[in-house]
Amino acid sequence: MAGGSAIRGSRVGAGPIGEDERGEAAARVTISYWCINGHETRPSFVDDALTQVPELWDCPRCGLPAGQDPLSPPEPPRNEPYKTHLAYVKERRSDEDGAVLLNEALAALRARRGEIPA
Repeated sequence: MAGGSAIRGSRVGAGPIGEDERGEAAARVTISYWCINGHETRPSFVDDALTQVPELWDCPRCGLPAGQDPLSPPEPPRNEPYKTHLAYVKERRSDEDGAVLLNEALAALRARRGEIPA
């Protein structure tokens, strides 16, 4: 067995390539988007889809959102810091509410153990 071609009788670039085989290319429109860093992105869309063009596009350079107005690009999203479960509980409950709940839980625990409250 000579050669290591996976497809016999083919080579890179072999065969007809063109409009006849793939069909006609659809008409395209290029729209510019700008991010807050001044990067311009120019994706192309099918001409028929102009009613469905997105307002925002992710900048491929920095990943920030980009808009169609170069003078007022969209602001970068605000990243909220990670919150622990305790931080969420403290948002919902005051220290006084926490003390009441803790005393109720301790009283229930002592009752289950058969301890007499002091």
